[in-house]
Amino acid sequence: MIYIAQFFLYFLVFMAGAGIFSFLNVVVYRLPRKISFVTGRSHCPSCGATLRWYDMVPVFNWFYLRGKCRDCRARISFRYPAVEMLGGVLALLCMHYFDESAAAVAAFAFLAVLTVVALIDADTMEIPNGLVIGLLIIAAVAWACGVEPAWKDRLIGLVCVSVPMLLLALAIPGAFGGGDIKLMAAAGLFLGWKLCLTAMFLAIVTGGIYGIYLLATRRKGKKEHFAFGPFLCVGMAAALFWGEQLLEWYLGLYHF
Repeated sequence: MIYIAQFFLYFLVFMAGAGIFSFLNVVVYRLPRKISFVTGRSHCPSCGATLRWYDMVPVFNWFYLRGKCRDCRARISFRYPAVEMLGGVLALLCMHYFDESAAAVAAFAFLAVLTVVALIDADTMEIPNGLVIGLLIIAAVAWACGVEPAWKDRLIGLVCVSVPMLLLALAIPGAFGGGDIKLMAAAGLFLGWKLCLTAMFLAIVTGGIYGIYLLATRRKGKKEHFAFGPFLCVGMAAALFWGEQLLEWYLGLYHF
């Protein structure tokens, strides 16, 4: 009975996370197009048919309909269920990793906004200011609820990466976008300086590998840019869960 109860708990948490990220799919689609994501029924982007409630069951409905619209049979991108599954997995990770419920909720909210940032930046090469403000609000609420790190670490995190990025962008035009700089400032206020530096390191490594891949396959030229925001977001998500362990491992190499 205990295992059955645990299974249902995990299932409910997964579906709650998937349901929230299903809504984030709507935000990602509508926000760059200046369409309200608060009002208006969800509809098929191909035929405009309004979706029924049973068409919006996270993850499972996409597979049930075989990735097609019920009305016009147009194909629906796999990105929609993938984002929903990501939400479910992140909800389970937050529940498992963080001991306090306030920390788990704050972390999940932080990751939810990062997901929207990453997808919109990948699609449009822009990071809306409203999302940056959302991260600042989450950081402020987390601090007010006593979620670690301490306020001094948060304030250092606000500037330890964003200010060097700003200076580098002023010295080398196009080195970083304004959205990336503001994103790291807001994220640093949430993560603190240690995890913020770790996130930046991971983003540079993964972004650098991707940049080399683009050059090697000639998909981008040396002077062309690609969205760096997604790599920052992945770095921040990894740092949030495993940043402390990565720091301990790295410092252990030098016997600090």
